[in-house]
Amino acid sequence: MDSTESVLRIQGDDNLQSMLVGTIMRKIKSRTWKKQRYFKLQDDFMTIWYKSKKAGNTHSTFSVSDLEAIREGHQSEVLLSIADEFPADRCFTLVFRGRRGNLDLVAESSEEAQSWVRGMRKLIENLENMGEREKLDQWIGDWFKKADKNNDGRMNFKEVQDLLKMMNVDMNEQHAHRLFTTADKSQTGTLEDDEFVLFYKMLTQRDDVLRVFQEFSFDGQKLSKRDLEDFLRDEQLEGGDIQLHAKQLIECYEPSDTAKLLNAMTFDGFLMYLGSVEGSIFNPQWLGIFQDMSQPLCHYFISSSHNTYLMEDQLRGQSSVEGYIRGLSRGCRCVEVDCWDGANGEPIVYHGHTFTSKILFKDVVTAVGNYAFKASEYPVILSIENHCGVEQQRVMAQHLNHILGDKLLKSTLDGKAPSRLPSPEDLKGKILLKAKKIGGLEESFNEMAEDSQTGELSDEDEVADIEEENQHRESVRRMVKKSKQRLSNELSDCVVYCKSVHFSNFKHSRIHSKFYEVASFTESKARKHLREAGADFVHHNSRQLTRIYPSGFRTDSSNFNPQEMWNVGCQIVALNFQTAGEGMDLNDGLFRQNNSCGYVLKPRFMREAEKFDPETPHEREGYQPVVLTIQVISGQQLPKVNIKEDSIVDPLVRVEIHGVPMDQAKQETRYIDNNGFNPVWYDTLCFTIHTPELAMVRFVVEDYDKTSRNDFVGQYTLPLICMQQGYRHIHLLSRDGTGIPPSSLFVHVRVTELE
Repeated sequence: MDSTESVLRIQGDDNLQSMLVGTIMRKIKSRTWKKQRYFKLQDDFMTIWYKSKKAGNTHSTFSVSDLEAIREGHQSEVLLSIADEFPADRCFTLVFRGRRGNLDLVAESSEEAQSWVRGMRKLIENLENMGEREKLDQWIGDWFKKADKNNDGRMNFKEVQDLLKMMNVDMNEQHAHRLFTTADKSQTGTLEDDEFVLFYKMLTQRDDVLRVFQEFSFDGQKLSKRDLEDFLRDEQLEGGDIQLHAKQLIECYEPSDTAKLLNAMTFDGFLMYLGSVEGSIFNPQWLGIFQDMSQPLCHYFISSSHNTYLMEDQLRGQSSVEGYIRGLSRGCRCVEVDCWDGANGEPIVYHGHTFTSKILFKDVVTAVGNYAFKASEYPVILSIENHCGVEQQRVMAQHLNHILGDKLLKSTLDGKAPSRLPSPEDLKGKILLKAKKIGGLEESFNEMAEDSQTGELSDEDEVADIEEENQHRESVRRMVKKSKQRLSNELSDCVVYCKSVHFSNFKHSRIHSKFYEVASFTESKARKHLREAGADFVHHNSRQLTRIYPSGFRTDSSNFNPQEMWNVGCQIVALNFQTAGEGMDLNDGLFRQNNSCGYVLKPRFMREAEKFDPETPHEREGYQPVVLTIQVISGQQLPKVNIKEDSIVDPLVRVEIHGVPMDQAKQETRYIDNNGFNPVWYDTLCFTIHTPELAMVRFVVEDYDKTSRNDFVGQYTLPLICMQQGYRHIHLLSRDGTGIPPSSLFVHVRVTELE
């Protein structure tokens, strides 16, 4: 059952051999929590097992597939805090996908640390290089191990029944026994490796896909190259060189060499293709950089984070440099730095006047310098929320200059006074400061700036917002008391294209504002403007940047729905990246395109002078509504959401459209009783969409509960314009936005122009 190729690739590796033997390392949680644990790679080359010496039989495991990266040395706050005790060459950090905490480890020697770092990287690389067939084998092997309770390498019928419950299958005993007996070719009353594979295949028989296969197959046994071409052209609505594509698909996904020689595709190959990236709902052509990156910054939506330093809520949560590392690693291109005067002349970062912990400004700048361009080469904007006195502002400027060096943009790109914002392409590898500035950009060419200037520093003063929310607590009043402070020349000089300014109104802005000025709005102020003057807001955003941030009322770090802000072209829509849910699903969905680089080009009608109001989309030039028809056919191996052993999911699928107000809609399938393993719906949902260029489609699977709120099972969100038509699989994501293979939905998609 092991995939031979993968095993051969890794078996001879010395690092992995020593990991199989195991080693004692220190697990570090803080300066005072440093405990020895025994770590060992399991024989499946996929699982890391570890336990305490004292904890009896209790142990923990994690899968290599849960890991995102390995960091060597003192590359986490925890390991930095013990840097004086353990040298960097013995330390490393395992970074997990999603919002799970890191695992910080110290090996007994630098050689052992290197062995684990190299070995783990090899395992991650091996996993990334696995083909679809190998992944399936791996998955089957994992289930076999879970079910084989007594570890004898075979499964009896009782173990099979337990396995079915684990797999979310509610099957009557007779049917289960019939499958078991059919698979038990050796007639031993147990299933061994190959017999279990047969059992699994019978269990996962895809009648829904077989129907499609037989509809297009001339002889019902295989798809000839011509059959496959017809399917790609007529059903999947693919353009380009269909003949070449059909040939490539057979070459890539067909497991049978005999079929390949006949230039044909068997059912197994067809299933592999439909389960692959090419058969998924997200068009792989839009996964790489495909947009024009040479337009002014204000013509792009920019992936943006609010209170980036927070890992939890805004009252007592932990502040951490890790927030910046995680945000930047996800392609976030605008991060917030909330600066206050700290001890010993060192500025600190935290959520002011709350119990959130504090971190050093220089540590934040170091993390930004190290991680800004690992996920994307396009510019990063540091949104500075400045509460520091003039002395510590000078220290901030020193740190920015010293730590970031040439990465920090200190002057216009060509040294001349520009007339518009530069493009992401122009600014590759550059870090821009968004903050208050003395005078304007033009004056920096006249050298007329004074040494310092009095001005209200904070563009994100939440007075108005809090008055709106009628929140009158004394502590809050203290927090937002306006103060006139001086601005240091040194910090002002670090601001070039993103000068923070107060916003009066759109008329004033149209006459007086400069292209390099950035206004910030709370979500409630932005909502007021977009409802009262949507077209003016769109026009404003075609000329300059706007930042929207969550209301100060959201002390739980919850998120607003970013869609309504995108509808009027707001570029920097800042969300709490640490909080999973609908807001972050939409953000992840929008920025999944264009190589997840953090920049998505706005539709043409939002970049040009023509009038567009999201309230009246039918009035714009080039208006062409579409009808989106989605047939939800089936689900595959949905995860259990209830930890009770006997609980089986009752799944339903909700399809949500997020877009301009006229397009907001949601529809659901019926729920299927007790079947999270292979539910079948064949339910058709239909939507009219007036502004397809802005529409996001979110698929949500829930466990129906008639007495209480439905439980979340999985979701997937993507822009309508990135959807592939025809028969497609949707590979579901967890609440955290990480993959939960092989959980998927099988759907049929059609987009037609409305006559």
